[in-house]
Parts: sequence; structure tokens; C-alpha cells
Amino acid sequence: MLQNFLVQPTRIMIVEDDPVTRRLLCHAVETERTLSLHGAFACVADALAWLKNETIDLLLTDLGLPDGSGLSIIEACRKRLPHADIMVITMSSDEEHVLACIEAGAAGYVLKEAGHIDIVRALLDLRAGGSPISPVIARKVLARMVKFRPQETDAFEENEAQLLTPRENAILELIAKGGSYAKVAEALGLSVGTVQTHVKNIYGKLSVHSRGEAVYEAHRRGLIRINEAKLSNALS
Repeated sequence: MLQNFLVQPTRIMIVEDDPVTRRLLCHAVETERTLSLHGAFACVADALAWLKNETIDLLLTDLGLPDGSGLSIIEACRKRLPHADIMVITMSSDEEHVLACIEAGAAGYVLKEAGHIDIVRALLDLRAGGSPISPVIARKVLARMVKFRPQETDAFEENEAQLLTPRENAILELIAKGGSYAKVAEALGLSVGTVQTHVKNIYGKLSVHSRGEAVYEAHRRGLIRINEAKLSNALS
């Protein structure tokens, strides 16, 4: 009983300019006892002003806002609250937008047009270490990584291969396939805390700040290989 009392709900900030969609998102968050709505805004300026003095655990933001891009909110959140999770919910599936968000620190990217979206499940998956991404987005990102992967010398590839330990590689491979921290821990016979420690080490070695960015960078360097079909199935 005491343990349940001590577990604090995940503090969430929502940025969405459409009033109907914003109300739906807020209502979804408020109906889940493990989530807590801390702020909801319709524009970049209000969101950035509020974020300067508040602490959240998760940012859920649209990209196309009346006074700018949600990308600036993502960047501000990552800078001030580096451990906060970030998810994008938007109409845009443009590759440049997707990659910019991943590089800025977003670990989830869901399209509004993808039919019924269980936003609560997506948020809980994100907090559990998953990366909820619409399958069409996953395919575009993978295609982009394959297309622009640089040609490397054998010596460079050998040095890169030694960057991550076998355990870190195994963890990153499972995360790339959509595994949450809990599922990765179960698969490898580790504690969730140990997995989180390894992930932090991976971030440091790859100079990244999110799971999505780590997978992208590791694939770009040839440290892991991602099977597109498997990843799409895991995310669908």
C-alpha cells in the first residue's frame, strides 16, 4: 500500500492547437490514474514560457502550431529536462520533420491520420522504455538510414564495432525492435535498473539523448542491423 502511495503519476504537458483534439488528449490523460496532466497549450510561445519554470516527465506535442514549430518546444524541453520523454503527434509524415524530431530527442512519433490512436497506451509504452512510432514512419526512417549510410573503410568499421560492448549491442538491438526496458530486461535476464544504466552508457558513447536517436545513430554507423519487416510488425 505504501509503495503505491509513493509512486508519483507521470507529469504530462500537451501542446496542440486544435481545441477538439486538445480536449480529447487531455481527457485521455486525466482518465489514467498513472498519468497527470500538468499543462495544456495551443501555441509555441505559451508552452515555452510555461516550460521555463515547470517540471514534467513527458511532453506530447504537435508540430504545426500557429506561431511556429513544435520542434522548438522539443529542443527546449530536451535542454532543460534531458530525462523527460518526448512524443510527437502530428499530421506530418515528411522525412525531414521526422528525422529532425528524432535528432532533437523525440522517442515517439504518431500520426493523427493513422485511425484510432490509443494515446494512453502509447504514453505508457513510452514511459516503459518503448518507442511508439507509426509503421509508415518506421519504414521511412529505415529507408532513409539505408539510403544515406556512408561507405566506411574496414579499419573504421572495426573501430566502430568496438564502441559498444556485446551487452550494449544486444540491448540496443532489442530496443530497435520495439522492446520496452521491462521486455529487454526479461529477455536478457537483467533488472530494469541495469538495462537503464546500459542505455545511459550507450547515450554517452553515441553522443545522443533519446532511444530513437540512439537506434538511428547506431544503425548509421553500422553497429546494429535493423530488419524493416520485423520493426514494422513490432510497431503496428
